[in-house]
Order: sequence, then structure tokens, then C-alpha cells
Amino acid sequence: MLSRTMLSTAFRHASRPSRPIAASLVQLHPMRLTPLQFRLLSTQTRTAIDQAVASKPVVLFMKGTPEIPQCGFSRASIQILGLQGVDPNKFSAFNVLEDEELRQGLKEYSDWPTIPQLYVDKEFVGGCDILMSMHQNGELSKMLEEKGVLVPAEASPEQ
Repeated sequence: MLSRTMLSTAFRHASRPSRPIAASLVQLHPMRLTPLQFRLLSTQTRTAIDQAVASKPVVLFMKGTPEIPQCGFSRASIQILGLQGVDPNKFSAFNVLEDEELRQGLKEYSDWPTIPQLYVDKEFVGGCDILMSMHQNGELSKMLEEKGVLVPAEASPEQ
């Protein structure tokens, strides 16, 4: 059980607009509050994310757009997908900076705290760090090839 001092501190922090009570309580004693779920993802947002993830075989939720990324991690993710040769016709990107509910809901949807987030065939792959690692060890190339989302290799002309 939380002590009176802990609760008092939590409520003091909670009275500040920038720090919600849930965050204050979890910070004070995360082991005791793990069973509590503070779910913020609405059914409407979940449905919208489901539709976005299903819109193309490769979906990236990022800050900014592929043409103008708004953070280094989003830029790196786009560059990795470009180096891998992802077919633009099988790729879609969503700018989370345009919709705060999407941005926050996505973190709960994937249970992943950061943006960008990559989905391939409706499955969450990971963020920039995971993409970088998979790119470097060859796993990403193999996965994208198996899913058939790469630009087809041009047939060599017969001689």
C-alpha cells in the first residue's frame, strides 16, 4: 500500500498541469501500480490505426513526411527503407505530428514508446533502433523480400 507521504507527493505533482496523477503514482511506486491499466486509446483511434496499418503492406508512422522528415529517427527509417528497395506502391507513411491522439494512441496500440514505428503485413516490426539493427544484420532485407514488398528486379535483356 502507498504511504501517506507518497500519496501526498503524488497529488502535489498531479496538481501541476504538466504531470498527470497516473504518471506521478507510477514514478513513485511502479511495482505496486503495474496491475492498474491507464488506457487512453479510444475505439475510434484504434479503428483508425487498424485501417492505417492495413492500408499498405509497409506502413511507417513517423514525424513528418518521407519527403520532409521532422526528426532524425524518422529520416533514418525512411533512408533504411529506401536502401532496402521498398516498392513505393506498397508503402504508406503517416505523419503523427498532424494528430496528437494518433501519436499517443499509437504508443499504446503497439506497446512501443517511441516514433517512428514500422508495420509490415499488419505486424509491428519496431522503431528506428530495431530497423537499424535488422538492416545491418540482414534480417530486414530477408523479411521484406519474403513479404514481396521490394521493387522487382528488372529482367536482364536476353542476348
